[in-house]
Amino acid sequence: MGKLLGIDTGGTYTDAVLFDEKEGVVAAAKDLTTKHDLVVGVRGAVGKVLDRLSEGEAVRLVSLSTTLATNAVVEGHGAPVCLLLIGFDAKALDKAGLREALRGDAAVFVEGGHNAFGEEARPLDLAAVKDAVTHHAGQVSAFAVAGFFGVRNNAHEVQAREIIRAETGLPVTCAHELTSNLDAPRRALTALFNARLIPQLQQLVLAVRGLLGEKGIEAPLMVVKGDGSLITDEVALTCPVETILSGPAASVVGARFLSGESDVVVA
Repeated sequence: MGKLLGIDTGGTYTDAVLFDEKEGVVAAAKDLTTKHDLVVGVRGAVGKVLDRLSEGEAVRLVSLSTTLATNAVVEGHGAPVCLLLIGFDAKALDKAGLREALRGDAAVFVEGGHNAFGEEARPLDLAAVKDAVTHHAGQVSAFAVAGFFGVRNNAHEVQAREIIRAETGLPVTCAHELTSNLDAPRRALTALFNARLIPQLQQLVLAVRGLLGEKGIEAPLMVVKGDGSLITDEVALTCPVETILSGPAASVVGARFLSGESDVVVA
């Protein structure tokens, strides 16, 4: 049936495990995480465990967990972004910790938005969106877009996203894609974190993809979510906020399996 390959990239070390569903852990290895080029550390750890594959045996699934997103949020790091707030007033920045979370990144207020019934409250100011994109594109790595009542009608968020993509080609996170929460500032906060994490997680996923290609491994690449479940690498690239607490969640799942206990505390 083939083996399972697990990879965990933390702030200091990258770990790799080769796992067999009958035999359990077949091999484990550790290497320093190389933040300047993540593939170096991943290659070092993975190369050591792949030596334990039997001739002709294949890897059928690759699981990736990481604390990179968690660390970025806790330490206030991440790529510079621009947050577009459609239909919001300036008071929104003082709610849900949004002003503090921005940490100096740009927040641009744009006319538009909808009401609670999904009806357009004001037309989207397309010129303002284009001006914001032109002004900030050279200073940021990604954009986040949140529209007032965007969960009831996402038209303005989608319009803004299309303009940003056409003008810059940079990653864009829309709040309606991540949560159906009606709390507008909290949705904006989630979109901000997601946009900030995209470049970092993208580097990791692309590094692992490249390594798997080098090794001739064609198995699906899955990423651990913060609740311990798995998502595809494609979903992780667009919604990296889902990987916050990925590393700790994977640790708990692994400890529970290895201990054979249903109720555990992991230190």
